[in-house]
Order: sequence, then structure tokens, then C-alpha cells
Amino acid sequence: MNAIITVVGSDKVGIIAKVSTFLAAHKINIADITQTILSGNFVMMMMVDLDSADISIDELRKSMSREAEEMGVEINIMNEKVFSAMHRI
Repeated sequence: MNAIITVVGSDKVGIIAKVSTFLAAHKINIADITQTILSGNFVMMMMVDLDSADISIDELRKSMSREAEEMGVEINIMNEKVFSAMHRI
């Protein structure tokens, strides 16, 4: 299963490192990633592969929510199929 992870917040050193290190620790592969800075705000979108993950998507959401709070950013995680269906015209 693939999921879409979005990260938004004030730009600071280490956001990508912390998120990617957390994902790697749980055997979650980053299939695609894009990030930019918009008016001082950090914006990142990742597609991740959860097939080999050692945690469920619900556990991932809870854990990433704690990480987000520590970093002062907002992190959202959505199943890729749900994300695609929501954004289909």
C-alpha cells in the first residue's frame, strides 16, 4: 500500500532528516518526494510504500503526529487511493 505524507510548517533545519529517518526506522520506503519553501513556509509531499513497514498506517499517523508536534509542523498521512479519489475531477 502507498500513502501520501504532507508536511507543512515554518522552515527550519532538519525537517526532511527527521521525517526520513523516522520512516527508515520503520522500513517505510520513500518512493517520491518534493519540497519547496513558499514565503518562508516549508512544504513537502512524499509518496511512501508501506508494504514492508513494521507499523500500521494508524500507528504511523499517531507517531508522526508526535514528531510533528516536536518539530512545530503539521503532518498528514493519507492512503494514496483515498488521496487520488479526493483529487479526481
